[in-house]
Amino acid sequence: MPEEPKHHLIYQVLASDIGAGKYRNEGKLPSEAQLVKRFKVSRPTVIRALRDLQADGLVTRRVGAGTFLNKAPASSLPSQPLPAQALELGLLIPGVRRAGEIFEVIAGELARLARSAGYMFWWTGGSAEDLDPVTTLGNAEKICDQFIQRKVAGVFFASFEHMAQCDTTNIRLVNRLREAGITVVLLDRDMSPFPLRTDLDLVGIDNFQGGYILAQHLLKLGCRRLGFVAVPFSAPTVKSRLAGAREAMLEANMEVPRDFFQVGNPEDPKFVRLVAAGRTKDAIICGNDYTAAVLIRSLHNIGVNVPGSLRVVGFDDVHYATLVSPPLTTMHQPCREIATMAFKSMLSRIADPTITARTILLTPTLVVRESCGAYLAQPKLETPKNKASARK
Repeated sequence: MPEEPKHHLIYQVLASDIGAGKYRNEGKLPSEAQLVKRFKVSRPTVIRALRDLQADGLVTRRVGAGTFLNKAPASSLPSQPLPAQALELGLLIPGVRRAGEIFEVIAGELARLARSAGYMFWWTGGSAEDLDPVTTLGNAEKICDQFIQRKVAGVFFASFEHMAQCDTTNIRLVNRLREAGITVVLLDRDMSPFPLRTDLDLVGIDNFQGGYILAQHLLKLGCRRLGFVAVPFSAPTVKSRLAGAREAMLEANMEVPRDFFQVGNPEDPKFVRLVAAGRTKDAIICGNDYTAAVLIRSLHNIGVNVPGSLRVVGFDDVHYATLVSPPLTTMHQPCREIATMAFKSMLSRIADPTITARTILLTPTLVVRESCGAYLAQPKLETPKNKASARK
């Protein structure tokens, strides 16, 4: 996976600082020169991060004067009065490099919404100096302690994945927060295996629909031998995407082979050769963009051309989806909308803890690029008439 662009990480830190009220008194961010020194990057990198903050409505840049905080719009304030002791919220997610770029956008938007509503916002314990916070389960335990000590009103939580012990840790973290009287809203994924659900509010996308749309798209392109690849210990969202893809195949009267779902490391040449063995598949759906990007590189290393010999699609539409070769066909996640719905859910849950647990799923969007072979000449599908002509 390509290294996270520095300007994205600087954006994350500054958005967290803003959400935590760090620049509220001055109303102004540090100068470009100060930020260059702080983050040890070039001036164009800092300018790119500041432009992104401005595009998201967090700041206004004035030539010759500096970068200033935007005032919170009145329409973003919560409708119900907020108790004075409950004006802090927290966000607990794996490190951005581990969790994926969708959380960079979601977290930044949550910070903006919290600030607009008058909340202090603690991003993974308020570690604003750390460009890659919470990369270990041990750090998550410490940050959970901090949230409990601060008596925050609520925590947005994205469960850990890709580690053998993450399931029990996720449950333990959430239980500790709830026992302390802290409201928890889940982001993107549940802690229970698909299709089960915990009794917590969950805001994400319709992953089943996303998997269905991807498989349906490949079938329309003439693909008939699909596969699905994921890494070990993936989140329940991946199983939901898998189920959607299977449903699309069944509705198209396509046989779902035993080896349709393959779990392994896309960097492992042995596993990659197994995926491509005998050319028994003409398209692979990957659990996410990271898996797809690494798989494409590994396939190239063993002489398999994408999309000419094998088509590959991903899921998430992260920044580097357009940087890999060929660019990834994928499902786009509406990250800012996810943040908005999660924030509204948090406010209503704090106001009334007795309401029934809700699952709010937004609609993903198919983004077609070169990796699916959409721009290749499509194969002629066999029909009874074609078969009869061939026999003659």
